[in-house]
Amino acid sequence: FITHRERPRETDHIGIMTILYNNIGKDLSRVSMPVALNEPLSLLQRLSEELEYSELLDIASNIDDPYERMVYVAAFSISGYAWASWRNRYKPFNPVLGETYENYREDKGFQYISEQVSHHPPISACHAESENFTFWQDQRWKYKFWGKSVEIISSGLVNVTLPRYGDHYEWNKAVTCIHNVLSQQRSLEHYGEVIIRNTKSDVCTCKITFVKSRYWSSDSSKNEVQGVVLDQAGSVIHRFGGLWHEGIFCDTLPTPKCIWKPNVQPDDYVQFYGFSSYARELNELTSELKAVLPPTDTRFRPDQRLLEEGKIAEADKRKDEVEEKQRERRKEMAKKGEEHIPRFFRKSVDEAGREVWLYNGTYWMLRKDPSFANTENLDLW
Repeated sequence: FITHRERPRETDHIGIMTILYNNIGKDLSRVSMPVALNEPLSLLQRLSEELEYSELLDIASNIDDPYERMVYVAAFSISGYAWASWRNRYKPFNPVLGETYENYREDKGFQYISEQVSHHPPISACHAESENFTFWQDQRWKYKFWGKSVEIISSGLVNVTLPRYGDHYEWNKAVTCIHNVLSQQRSLEHYGEVIIRNTKSDVCTCKITFVKSRYWSSDSSKNEVQGVVLDQAGSVIHRFGGLWHEGIFCDTLPTPKCIWKPNVQPDDYVQFYGFSSYARELNELTSELKAVLPPTDTRFRPDQRLLEEGKIAEADKRKDEVEEKQRERRKEMAKKGEEHIPRFFRKSVDEAGREVWLYNGTYWMLRKDPSFANTENLDLW
């Protein structure tokens, strides 16, 4: 569990305004931010949080009816946004090139691996598999600052296969917006349309709308999400909806029911960056894990660990050192005319001709034999 002792103080964001105002309209993913803006998790770990409710995919993988199956896949896609209700104050660490993160969950029956495969543009790739499903994506984020708000726009697609039915679902992500970014009363919302398609069957599609809140709308209608499952003719087979931080209800199933609701937050979540119980476990580093993880794993990242321990000034210093080391490595490679080659993912092209990063199948094999202690690893920090 996270051992954090002291969060950044309220005054630590002074100076951030200057950084932001100097970058209005620009892509903030290229701007180095002070550590006081961060939470002690990285984007690679944040991506793994999208599997917190993987049981929805386990359920989907046992539903013969394709329309009902799509409802559960849709609920899974929505569940990945629930963290945002409690996490609007801090941002994750940007991974350095070659950084990795594994999340092996015996209790949930999946194993997850991710890697930062590109620096400019920043691209995080991940892959998870279990008996019931495979999940993968590569995400290219852009952060746009508009004076009072920051929009986080993701251009990668999320993919899920359910081998029992030969399904391959893919969908885009909604836009995430942080409002009042310069004040302590920040709020966060998602908006836009998400379309889920099964690339192996055109029996049904799904359209989900994350409703943009209006200034005059009541709190009870904030975070609203509505969805429909459509057949080939475009007729509505199922309707579902609710609030992405409270739960999703479907009234067109044979038995109308709540198909998903988020886990209850720990009582002290406010003191711990708004982390759920699941998020608190992501940075845990046991002696057993220490022995098997590659040294590139986020859990070994010194600036992130120092922030978790409440050592803000030291964390800032180490963050600068980690970023400088990355710049030096890039310069050295440029001099030699070399290009960084990701270790666990390869560049490919999907059926629609889009560039994608796919898992190359080597991580868990190497972990077992010869083990990462006996392989050559990048020195990132």
